[in-house]
Amino acid sequence: MATSTLTRSTLKRPKRLPKGNRGGIELLLIHNVDHLGKQGDVVEVRPGYAFNYLLPQGLATVATDHHKRMVDKHKAKLEAIARERLAGLRSLLEELLRTSVTIEANANDEGHLYGSVGAHEISRSLKQQDLVIAPDQIILQGPLKEVGLYTVKIRLAAEVEGDLKVWVVPASGGDK
Repeated sequence: MATSTLTRSTLKRPKRLPKGNRGGIELLLIHNVDHLGKQGDVVEVRPGYAFNYLLPQGLATVATDHHKRMVDKHKAKLEAIARERLAGLRSLLEELLRTSVTIEANANDEGHLYGSVGAHEISRSLKQQDLVIAPDQIILQGPLKEVGLYTVKIRLAAEVEGDLKVWVVPASGGDK
């Protein structure tokens, strides 16, 4: 009969994880975790939460100096991409502010439309002018139901928004 040669010293123990200021374990989040933090944040959690949820699910990793440097480099790249994107959106907004949209719609003699003009129609009209704006970026107080000039808010990003002039004119075919 073979005897077991396992002793306490030969058993593999997990490496000690870095401790935080409050006695928890410091981890670097790989993904966004609700109620904890965003990707790239260094958080301090209790050992059970780290070992039983964050590490096995692949949501976090050990917060070593190397990982922190890698995250900082990645954040710098993402910030540069975001700055370029905002610059592009601002130039698009400047072009939008210089233009106006004319939409033909069927209307009666008093100027009331038989239907209404919404964000989809405005987006479609802008696309014909080679300005691609999604309908959800066009903010209307309500559908446009009369012939006239309207000022419509365009929000391309949280800090990039402006006003667009929209002309609603009667269709050239006349009344229905």
